[in-house]
Amino acid sequence: MTIKSVGIIGSGIMGSGIAQVAATSGFDVVLRSRKHESAEQTVAAMQKSLEKLVAKERMSQEDADAAVARVTATSKLDDLADCDLVIESVVEDLATKVALFNDLDHHCKDDAILATNTSTLSVIEMAVETRRPERVCGVHFFNPAPMMSLVEIIKTLVTSDATIAEVRQFAEACGKSPVEVKDRAGFIVNHLLFPYLNNAVRMLENGTANRDDIDSAMKGGANFPMGPFALLDLVGLDTSLSILDALYDEFRDPHYAASPMLRRMVSAGHLGRKSGAGFYEY
Repeated sequence: MTIKSVGIIGSGIMGSGIAQVAATSGFDVVLRSRKHESAEQTVAAMQKSLEKLVAKERMSQEDADAAVARVTATSKLDDLADCDLVIESVVEDLATKVALFNDLDHHCKDDAILATNTSTLSVIEMAVETRRPERVCGVHFFNPAPMMSLVEIIKTLVTSDATIAEVRQFAEACGKSPVEVKDRAGFIVNHLLFPYLNNAVRMLENGTANRDDIDSAMKGGANFPMGPFALLDLVGLDTSLSILDALYDEFRDPHYAASPMLRRMVSAGHLGRKSGAGFYEY
């Protein structure tokens, strides 16, 4: 394996989760946030998360301490200079990510792989902002990253086979089950998942059934662990709306046209678990 050190950009739920996965798998991690305090808080939260695993006897104290020791918190892009792989997990906004990739191209070493954890955005548009488009790909972890086994590896038209092979090795070394997918909006999971979630909102909006019965039906009838509304609240209604808009922009399929109810809930700030209220209250 050529990847030894991993840079993570973003101290949110996904960034911290990916950092924990990489650190507990033996990789040196540089966790970068815009504010140094945020990066340090994320490392502290990761330490608490690992302490819970120790308490449940799923990890030894020695291994937990070693994982935390592998993580360096920073607010400087320069500190990513020696990383073999850099994964960004910032806000799901293409303009923000494109600008970040331009910056990373100048701060990271020439042979570093630059990856995005985007759940649906075009990877090629980030890749062409760099001088190394063949070393750019998508590495989409799922939330919560320490628990979810799937990683989607997104190959653009210009990503090299060697880059994909290295990233696959990294994902497997993290104990994940990688799948490869072309650079199309939604990739595999969200391409299939979000028409279902969107149609559940339409069903509620049209009065076909109430929230609880729809969630119960999909758990009991399809053996899903969560109903569509509980899942939307977990993902975040704003994130879900962004994914649907990106899917609709690319495919113009009416199944991807976001329900008016979903759009109005986002406008009202009812974003799900993270805001305290969505389809359910928390």
